[in-house]
Amino acid sequence: MDKLIKKADVLIEALPYIQKFQGSIVVVKFGGSAMEDPAVTAKTMRDIVLLRAIGVKVVVVHGGGKAISARLKELGVQSQFFNGLRITDGDTINVVDDVLHNNTNKALVDAIKNCDGKGVSISGKSIMRAEKLYSADPETGEKVDIGFVGKVIAVNTAPVLDALEYDFIPVITPLAVDFFGQPYNINADTAACEIAKALKAEKLVFLSDVPGVLRDPADESSLISQIHISDVPRLIEEKVLSGGMLPKIKSSVEALEAGTSKVHMIDGRILHSLLLEIFTEKGVGTAILKD
Repeated sequence: MDKLIKKADVLIEALPYIQKFQGSIVVVKFGGSAMEDPAVTAKTMRDIVLLRAIGVKVVVVHGGGKAISARLKELGVQSQFFNGLRITDGDTINVVDDVLHNNTNKALVDAIKNCDGKGVSISGKSIMRAEKLYSADPETGEKVDIGFVGKVIAVNTAPVLDALEYDFIPVITPLAVDFFGQPYNINADTAACEIAKALKAEKLVFLSDVPGVLRDPADESSLISQIHISDVPRLIEEKVLSGGMLPKIKSSVEALEAGTSKVHMIDGRILHSLLLEIFTEKGVGTAILKD
């Protein structure tokens, strides 16, 4: 009986959060090595189905870098990166397109359906417009052509909102096209931020294989639980925010300024981390907040 009462207590504790977020849009970016583990993927999609069942409108944007690299390796192509972005030539963009749509996206939609959820695939190419993105040489500052890598310039939210209206969970690939229909590879973190901005999502959650923002990358106990927008310049100067975390943070700030209430960075490998972050006061990762 005590165990049953404890279960009921957990539901009662979650009630204010369920009431608060019912009907709200939450964008979840799922990536990193957490996505490579089928058991973690299955449990994460189950949690997402639970969120949808209690009225939270969840939109999933996924990565797939490791699967893309694995496919390229099978084809005898060495993956190359510049400033954290994949150099994407004509052959590589075709591989990216194929892997993201026919492998990664399909697996996530199937995992949702296996939990009796209503997952639906939405190609980023059908909702995101892009222009070519150039990187910059860190020493000279000169523009560097890294191929078919894009910057999102517009998001058509209508297909996503239609899916949500009919109780589907949209699962979106991080690809876009230019005005001529040329596909572009989009950084998945950036894609999630742009989609959250366009939807004016209540929350944007990054589920990956890191606990959040660490003051010392080698020490998980140095987790920073909250960062306000005004803290970002100082943390960049102190090199706490650097490398691959920088574009994620900068995009998160843009999402907050565009209307998203809160951004979370959490470890998707922790059981039910998504639910803990949304339905508990303290959470389990780093929350990025408006001032």
